Amino acid sequence: MNTFNLAGKNLVLIGMPGVGKSTIGVLLAKELSRSFLDTDVFIQSQESRRLREIIRDEGMNVFRALEERYILTLDCREHVIATGGSVVYSPAAMEHLRSDGVLVHLSLPIEVLETRVSDLKARGVVCAEGQSLPDLYSERMPLYARYSNAEVDCAGMSHEQVVSTILRLVN
Repeated sequence: MNTFNLAGKNLVLIGMPGVGKSTIGVLLAKELSRSFLDTDVFIQSQESRRLREIIRDEGMNVFRALEERYILTLDCREHVIATGGSVVYSPAAMEHLRSDGVLVHLSLPIEVLETRVSDLKARGVVCAEGQSLPDLYSERMPLYARYSNAEVDCAGMSHEQVVSTILRLVN
């Protein structure tokens, strides 16, 4: 198993909606004594509206452009960052995150994600009209693999076990 040095770097979590990036990110930030940044919350605070409202009112392409713009403005070190699942559609955003970070892909089987994410629109998930969670999964998994430094399969693990696995990767 490869390990990664986090000195001076961010720990960036990527993965599908419902995989637990935000929850795991908060727990990792506590364990590592680092600040935590959820990029979805950051975008919402900057735009003063929910993701689903932005997507509904402006469309997914405008949201993706906003997401990229806000990711490119990030200038932080030694943070734990949980990204929105759609960030992988922007090569520029991913390269920016990778330039100052170690990217860990949290994964779960589609069957588990389907039990966690029932309404894509209500959750503010970037998807085309009529696109299903399995469609998104098929589309995004190769992108997560392309950009991540490591993958953690979270299937059957508690949050604490996922955190322990990640900590072993970055020590």
